Parts: sequence; structure tokens; C-alpha cells
Amino acid sequence: MLKASDIMTKEVVTIRGSATAAEAVKLMREKGLHTLIVERRHDQDAYGIVADSDIVYKVTAFGLDPKKVRVYEIMTKPCIAINPDLGVEYVARLFANNSIRIAPVIQNQLLGIISITDILSKGDFVESPKQTFLEQEIEKAIESARAICAEKGANSRECAVAWDIVEELEAEAAHQRASKLEETAFQKYCKEFPEAVEARMYDV
Repeated sequence: MLKASDIMTKEVVTIRGSATAAEAVKLMREKGLHTLIVERRHDQDAYGIVADSDIVYKVTAFGLDPKKVRVYEIMTKPCIAINPDLGVEYVARLFANNSIRIAPVIQNQLLGIISITDILSKGDFVESPKQTFLEQEIEKAIESARAICAEKGANSRECAVAWDIVEELEAEAAHQRASKLEETAFQKYCKEFPEAVEARMYDV
């Protein structure tokens, strides 16, 4: 599955927090952008973000002079940052939950920027939906668990560990669907092999 680093835009346009809103507008117009990342003042500082909507809602709407308003007065800081290893579907969910359209990709330093446009144009969710992928992985894990249990015994530790893997995948699929699984594959297996329950009472 694709990660944020696979679809992010690496060229990021930044601006200083001390710059004016007028300078931000000029830079947005020159680069054809709606959002700029606000630079950190030092390594321990957080990145900020300023959007065209910040300028319209906080400067233009109040008749303020954009040459006198500083970016740090209207930006969002700290801004929501994306880990480069985060799966694209989780980036989309983070965007949805926080009602944002764009965010910097950061791991110690600014690596890139990812937007809804990147997800739509570069993502593989049409060809490989996460739910379908998970369902296929669950089927494989169930087959593997049954094979291991047949070889090692239904009450073996190896059997229990194999079903743990199945249930982790099922939990992820249920989370994707935002619904609770009524009966797990392991519960169905236990109807055939009740002794399997004992094997899962082990210390991790």
C-alpha cells in the first residue's frame, strides 16, 4: 500500500512568520499556490501553515492592511504534520477528521507536502482499495492459521499466535468499516476445535 512519502510533493514553498500577509499573497500568486508552510525559527520550533483562506478571513474580511499584518498573526501553528510512513488511507482519514486539505510531511525535518489533490491524482485507492486488500490478507491469514493449527495442534502456542495475526487484521478491517465484527474467524474456528481457546491464554 502507498505511503505519504510515495505521493507527496517534494518541492515545498515556505515563508517566514515575520513576512507580511501581502508578501504571502505575492508568493502564492507567483507560485500558483493556496497554502504556504511557515518556516521554523529554530530546530526545536514547530512548523506553521498559512492558507489563502487565512488571509481572506482574517485580513481582507476586516479591512486590515495586508502590508502591516504579519504571517505569524494569522497562521496555524503548530500545524498537523504527516509522518512519511503513514498509509495514504490514514492521511485521508486525518484530513477528514480535521477538515483540512493539505499538510506538511515531516520527520525531524520538512520532507514535502501532501494534499487532497495528491491523494486523488497519485493514490492507488481506486485500483487497490484498502478494504479489498485487507479482506484478501485476512483470507490468506485464516488459511495459514488453519494450516499451522492442523500441523502443530489446535491448542499449540503456534496456533494461537497465528490466530492473533488474523484478529489484528480483522480489527483493522472493522476499523476501516467503522463497524464491530459480530464473530471473528477464531470464534468460528473454536466451534470446530474448542480446545483452541486454552492455547490463547499464554503470557506474551
